[in-house]
This record gives sequence, structure tokens and C-alpha cells, in this order.
Amino acid sequence: MKTIIIILMFLLIGAFLIVNNGNLHLSKSSDFNEFGNLYYNWLKQISSNTAQITGNIINIDWLPKEQKLDSSK
Repeated sequence: MKTIIIILMFLLIGAFLIVNNGNLHLSKSSDFNEFGNLYYNWLKQISSNTAQITGNIINIDWLPKEQKLDSSK
């Protein structure tokens, strides 16, 4: 439940920032349409970045290198 609330807060804060930075008035249909386009592009960019980060994490070699033990000691 906490995760869902955190995600919703993140999306809501993102929407507020888009409205504020774009100086949009959502009562106007043209501004509302522009907000929809900006918000959609923002979500698409977040999705793309998440996929790229996940791909990079998968490709990292997480295991340590094998060290050969010297049996002569």
C-alpha cells in the first residue's frame, strides 16, 4: 500500500511541476491538451530511462573474479 501511495505522489508531483514550469492553465482546453502531451512524453521518458537502467544493471558482472589459491604454501 505504501508503494502505491509513493508512486501516486511521484506522479502527482510530476504533474504539478509540468503545470508550473509550463505556466499552464488547465481550465483552457489548449493548455489542457498541451499538459496531456507533456505528461505523456514525461511518462514515456521515465519508462525509457527505467528500461535502460534495468538493462545496464542486468549486464553488470556482479560476481567477484575467481582467485587461484597457491597450493605450494
